[in-house]
Amino acid sequence: MSTYQVKLPDVGEGVAEAELISWLVQVGDRVTTDSPIAEVMTDKATVEVISPVDGVVTAIACDPGDVLAVGGNLITVELDAGASPPSAPAATPDPANAAPVAAAPATAAPVDATPVDATRGRHAVAAPAVRARAAKLGIDLAGVRGSGPDGRVEHDDLDRLLLRARGPLPAMPEGPAEEVVPLRGVRRRIAERMSQAWAQIPHITYVEAVDVTELEALRHELIRREPGNRLTVLPFVARAVVKACAEQPGLNAHLTEDPPALRLFPAVHLGVATQTDNGLIVPVVRHAERLDVRELADEITRVAQAARSGTAAREELTGSTITITSLGAIGGLVTTPIINQPEVAIVGVNRIETRPVWLHQSFQPRQMLNLSSSFDHRVVDGWDAATFVQRIKGYLEFPALLFE
Repeated sequence: MSTYQVKLPDVGEGVAEAELISWLVQVGDRVTTDSPIAEVMTDKATVEVISPVDGVVTAIACDPGDVLAVGGNLITVELDAGASPPSAPAATPDPANAAPVAAAPATAAPVDATPVDATRGRHAVAAPAVRARAAKLGIDLAGVRGSGPDGRVEHDDLDRLLLRARGPLPAMPEGPAEEVVPLRGVRRRIAERMSQAWAQIPHITYVEAVDVTELEALRHELIRREPGNRLTVLPFVARAVVKACAEQPGLNAHLTEDPPALRLFPAVHLGVATQTDNGLIVPVVRHAERLDVRELADEITRVAQAARSGTAAREELTGSTITITSLGAIGGLVTTPIINQPEVAIVGVNRIETRPVWLHQSFQPRQMLNLSSSFDHRVVDGWDAATFVQRIKGYLEFPALLFE
């Protein structure tokens, strides 16, 4: 019987050497043509080396971790009886004995399934993942002309081969035509004002968690005493904002551009951001500082309904000095409200949820509300913004103060 030296083949991409990672066979194992015998790693990829012959492994020439030059010995195989070495060995021949080879054309040939007779004994260069996919698809890599460097078969080559075999994909049915909705009227005005405010105002957003457990107990007690009364948390927040403005009048103000000036208002004309069929509108509760919680609730309901129905008077839609915005039950944990220019502050109300809070040496379930408030950083410093929100928080956590 004759023997055959399996050498490290040229794995392509101009690689001159590779490190042996692991053996997939041992001495005494039977190998067949195209069965994997080792894994080697170049500086670009890990590649499986396959056997070009059938037979039994009689010797292993190197150990994992060794670096071999292309053409270096890997294993010795005792060929099966009657078998002869392949006429075109898969390994790259020793450079000293290598015959000159014509240069390949610069343009990669299109992927094609080459006739079997023309590729018998040919070793296809491909990464392990490509080999595994080809085996799963039943594709003989020896019959695939690769488009990669040095003829390496790539995933794209398999894709093109499959596409050619299957033919063109059927045309997708036409879906509904897209709809173009022009921005007109209120929607266009909203877009312009939002863009202007975002572009001109350097916003600072301050978020604080407020314990409204006591406030919620009070609110539900007031509702119990007046069946049918839908008293929400919003008028309580409005009252807290009004009282905080009395302590920090610089937040109840307008910033004018020409000339640059901050206009402070003695009266609080409270804007209430309201969602309508035409978009976001801000009706105004005028002289909110004169109203108690119950009166604020009634007035907020009235101006919001007028805005939604389109019956609000002009003075009910202009002249706000500070705004509150709330998404109610869908308010999320944090928002980043955009300031209603030329105002300098907006207070956002998020949803109430029960959270565990460390209180009196134990965790207790508390009703918590996040306030997400934005300020014009040109005239409101971070300290002032935080102080304002903390004042609001103080009123909401001790709701008796709202009735002073």
